[in-house]
Amino acid sequence: MLVSYVLLACEQTQVATPEPITITIAGATSMRPVLQALSAEYSRRHPSVLFDLRGGGSTIGEEQLAAGQIDLAASTFSPPEEEINQTIPADQKLFRVPIGIDGLAIIVHHSNTVAALSVAQVRDLFSGKFVHWSAVGGEDRDVLLVSREDGSGSRQLFESRLMGIDSVSLTAIVMPTADVVDYVAKNPQAIAYVSRSYLVEQLDQVQSNVESPRDSLSNQVKVIALEGKLPTRENLKDSSYLLSAPIYLVGNGQPQGTIRQFVEFILGPVGQEIVGQYHARIR
Repeated sequence: MLVSYVLLACEQTQVATPEPITITIAGATSMRPVLQALSAEYSRRHPSVLFDLRGGGSTIGEEQLAAGQIDLAASTFSPPEEEINQTIPADQKLFRVPIGIDGLAIIVHHSNTVAALSVAQVRDLFSGKFVHWSAVGGEDRDVLLVSREDGSGSRQLFESRLMGIDSVSLTAIVMPTADVVDYVAKNPQAIAYVSRSYLVEQLDQVQSNVESPRDSLSNQVKVIALEGKLPTRENLKDSSYLLSAPIYLVGNGQPQGTIRQFVEFILGPVGQEIVGQYHARIR
């Protein structure tokens, strides 16, 4: 009887397993590495919370959010000042919270002899005015341009900050962020722009004056200094690197429950430490 009583007491004190909750996030592919790391750590701490991470670019992410198809949009679009919230708003139709600062790296094949470019030189290359690397001090070989698709926040930043009234040449190959580093690593003539989050290992080695091994994909490309600056965390934080901008999580209405807790986690010490592995911290 005593054993039966103990077993009954144990059964009564058992806690029901929480129902799994899935948070769906879509948008900027430049934010995928940091979101993968953030969601993995959050799920480790909260096993019942799962994540469905999708790409598509900033435009698609914000469109799907507006249509109620996802919970959060990952976006690199620069919004009007009044839409930016350093903390989660108490009551607002749209919240757009910056979680870090990204920088677009200008990259070439590691064998390219060019190490630095001015804004004017990058513009002349991407507009098609310069078609040979010799025009900017490189070898006498054709330039192969790589750009991003329409609706990309990275493309918007690159064109608004660098191209001015000029357009990217129609000869440019258009591809998603995830494929850019691999393509440039295999094509000695190529030049492209890509989020620093895909080049963290190399940029950290450069900053530490450590020679980069070639067995890593990101180290088969070279980051070009733009106006003498690289997209290091320090240069992003003080805005001295031209192609730097905040990255955002965007949601509809006042965030509730698990979504709010996840955003608060990202803005907290642990989340910001993870963000700092890929971008400059916002806090």
